[in-house]
Amino acid sequence: MTTTSPVKAATPAAPTNPPGAAAPGRLRRATLPYLLLLPALLLELLVHLVPMVIGIVMSFKELTQSYIRDWGTAPWAGLGNYHVSVDFDAPVGEALLHSFLVTVAFTLLSVGLCWLTGTAAAVFMQDAFRGRGLLRALFLVPYALPVYAAVITWVFMFQRDNGLVNHVLHDQLHLTGERSFWLIGDNSFVALLTVSVWKGWPFAFLIVMAGLQNIPRELYEAAALDGAGLWQRLRRITLPSLRPVNQVLVLVLFLWTFNDFNTPYVLFGRAAPEAADLVSVHIYQASFVSWDFGTGSAMSVLLLLFLLAVTGGYLILTSRGRRRTSDA
Repeated sequence: MTTTSPVKAATPAAPTNPPGAAAPGRLRRATLPYLLLLPALLLELLVHLVPMVIGIVMSFKELTQSYIRDWGTAPWAGLGNYHVSVDFDAPVGEALLHSFLVTVAFTLLSVGLCWLTGTAAAVFMQDAFRGRGLLRALFLVPYALPVYAAVITWVFMFQRDNGLVNHVLHDQLHLTGERSFWLIGDNSFVALLTVSVWKGWPFAFLIVMAGLQNIPRELYEAAALDGAGLWQRLRRITLPSLRPVNQVLVLVLFLWTFNDFNTPYVLFGRAAPEAADLVSVHIYQASFVSWDFGTGSAMSVLLLLFLLAVTGGYLILTSRGRRRTSDA
């Protein structure tokens, strides 16, 4: 007796794509992230890059108040605005150089004090104690407050006749012979530095405190068993472990402080004292007070080039330092 095997039903062959061709589903999955990022990229282009390009074009024009309505018709100046800005023997260039040196001194002092204060507070807050959470919240208040509200409060505190600063220093502690002017003259630099450090150090405190959470506690326990003191643990464990965090923190603080416009503008108004004449306010005065937008744009481009050079050099130096550390 013969048996017949059942005939298998023919199945259609799966479609094959030509070699090197991506499947439609895979292509859609690959392009979806870029499509989702496209609106943000377009907004970034409109908000930042387009005004930057327009500002660079304006720096090559003799753009004064006579051409405000149609700045495209302003005469072409070439590198004339840049020559005026860097001619340090002329009044415009000399004033810009003075403002640049004031800004450099202010930035170095502000960044250094912010980092030092924030690091000291973060190390102090590393160990648990009663009330630590409340103290952390109080430390972050200057960073959480709106800039204008905080600086306006300092303006009232720096008033000569009824300000809190003179009341404490002169009336209560008797540290000064007479009430000081804090918003004019040479004391304006101290007032600006005080406000900048007051509102900037909580950010350093927050970043350093987050970096300290990644340091294993076993390292401190082993160092304590070996007889290492607080300073030795700080120098041998804490600071080396925080080096990547500090490298980013210092760069961010430098860029924020060097470009700071809100603090000096709210503190002193449209005309900052000579001792506190930062580059940001100086460019504003050259553009919107003197109505010389061409020269002001040239100063802005020079500031941008300086910050790009400093940032690039800083990143190169820090990357070399990390490479040496990893090789060692």
